[in-house]
Amino acid sequence: MFWTLELASHLEDAPWPATKDELIDYAIRSGAPIEVIENLQELEDDGGEVYEGLEDIWPDYPSQEDFFFNEDEY
Repeated sequence: MFWTLELASHLEDAPWPATKDELIDYAIRSGAPIEVIENLQELEDDGGEVYEGLEDIWPDYPSQEDFFFNEDEY
């Protein structure tokens, strides 16, 4: 499983919290690249585990604090 910011961005508007199957369905319906669907299919599924956000799927997903700019300046 290999995530990039571009691939993960296709799940930002997903209906969180969601199960693995719901995320796969969302990715298919929203026209996400096949790599996103393949990554989701590789997730371990322990009987309907609910994911609260992208951080649950990709623990290294950068948060807003990881970027070094001040939004108030723009």
